[in-house]
Amino acid sequence: MSTRSPSRVLVIAAHPDDEVLGCGGTVALHARAGDEVHTAIACEGESLRYGPGGVGQPEHICRAARTLGVHDVRMLGFPDQRLDTMTLTDVIAPLTSLVRELHPDVVYCQHGGDVNRDHELLFKAALVATRPSEHCIGAVYAFDTASSTEWAYPRSFVPDTWVDISETLETKIAAMACYESEVRPYPHPRSLDALRNRARAWGNQTCLEAAEVFLTVRRTRRHGETPA
Repeated sequence: MSTRSPSRVLVIAAHPDDEVLGCGGTVALHARAGDEVHTAIACEGESLRYGPGGVGQPEHICRAARTLGVHDVRMLGFPDQRLDTMTLTDVIAPLTSLVRELHPDVVYCQHGGDVNRDHELLFKAALVATRPSEHCIGAVYAFDTASSTEWAYPRSFVPDTWVDISETLETKIAAMACYESEVRPYPHPRSLDALRNRARAWGNQTCLEAAEVFLTVRRTRRHGETPA
């Protein structure tokens, strides 16, 4: 019987909490399977709304990462909600360096059709940073971010991959609870109960208790691999 080799996973998120909202349950599954998960958070995420002193989000990021079992978090420190004031190459460069350093097997990133402009631009940068090269990234997936993906128009997020997170849904919820400034009261999409409902609704579409969903950006099967 063959033994599954651990994978190296990279999550590219625009803001603190996007990584949990979009793929927290899936990240926890990777960690439980022994995969090495790295997270890159592009924007500092708090100065625009909370002032220069912030609300302690670097600590929230680290607590959420520990909850999910993330190996390493890189905070790129771009200004919140101002990626459109930068050249795209300035956003691409650190992502490209990170991809070259880590050689990830799987990448999860924001969806380019989200209502949030930072999400849109980060997705464009991630497309370049993960373009095919001498290192073959097995798969690149875009995730659904509550309170951003569903509020866009036109609604272009059409998932093609459902991941069963029945066993890690509460881990995702616990990680989201680390972001004290970002959780909202029910029925807001970023409330903890709404996130549970969202995962159950996605899961029920394919007869699962709970799921996270993804849109395949690119998937490459190497020679000799069995189609999944």
